[in-house]
Amino acid sequence: MSNTVQEKFEELITIVKRLKAPDGCPWDREQTNASLLPYFLEEAYEVIESVDNENWFELKEELGDILLHVIFQAVLAEENGHFNINDSLDNVNEKLVRRDRKSFGDARAEKECHTNRNWEAENHKEKKGKSE
Repeated sequence: MSNTVQEKFEELITIVKRLKAPDGCPWDREQTNASLLPYFLEEAYEVIESVDNENWFELKEELGDILLHVIFQAVLAEENGHFNINDSLDNVNEKLVRRDRKSFGDARAEKECHTNRNWEAENHKEKKGKSE
């Protein structure tokens, strides 16, 4: 039985890969990144509903379902040679540090709202750069 977050995360990846294996689940093997989107969206709505209702037991379950979808999407991307979950983790970790200059950089935001503006400004610059 796994104990650490890392072990549990790796166990989830292993389970999804097992489901996708040739002798795994036929439904899982047929899925694509696009075919899973309606299910992913439904899970996101269920997270929102759980928070709105302050139902923490349901939220725990729904966050697990979201994690499943994140891993499923990443496994599919890896199978197709696009990227793997480590790449996504590297990306989000780097982005959080880069965008939150108050906590990790030299620019000190005076107030929380200023920090949010910094985050949004960085996000806008990055998105604009990708579309050009």
